[in-house]
Amino acid sequence: MTSALAAQDWADLTKYRAANAALNTPAPEEQRVVFMGNSITESWAADTAGIIYQNPQYIGRGISGQTTPQMLIRFRPDVIALQPKVVVILAGINDIAHNTGPMTVEETAGNIFSMAELAHANGIKVVLCSTLPAYDFPWRPGMAPAQKVVRLNDLLRAYALAHGHVYVDYFSAMADERPGLPAKYSYDEVHPTPLGYRTMEPLVETGIRAALK
Repeated sequence: MTSALAAQDWADLTKYRAANAALNTPAPEEQRVVFMGNSITESWAADTAGIIYQNPQYIGRGISGQTTPQMLIRFRPDVIALQPKVVVILAGINDIAHNTGPMTVEETAGNIFSMAELAHANGIKVVLCSTLPAYDFPWRPGMAPAQKVVRLNDLLRAYALAHGHVYVDYFSAMADERPGLPAKYSYDEVHPTPLGYRTMEPLVETGIRAALK
């Protein structure tokens, strides 16, 4: 996408437009799950050993670099219109990195809450995922994200509990003492290694099963 087109399509609504149009309406017994997120979700969906790639009922809708305001704009075409039973939302780290400008943790949480409310209003069960640990950003070093991630996850956990959504806690399973992602789980402090994804997968599958009940 050229810079001029990117400015016109800030949320990258065109990225999945053809793929969305090609999807059939889910059969009544189909347990379709959409994974909404950023590069972590986009790379997960492209991982041939991963659960999203291997399960035809799992649909990846991640876009590298995206922040929660961008995801909120594309939530209708990339989630609601696909009529899933469940949406898995993993977001927030790029907000903390200020990819689309300065944002507070509370503003990020509010956008995620809005996505959850849109899903609930359309009969879609919600799985809210903790933001993964991050001690530093390779593309924007020195921003000290670790405690902001902790604060965001506290808000997401409390919201999920208050509204009856499933909360999947990747953070507690993966954080080291800093708290960040150790080298075995991430090659750059942010994006998971294959072992990182294999650690996340049973956690989210347990969350999906709970939501489908």
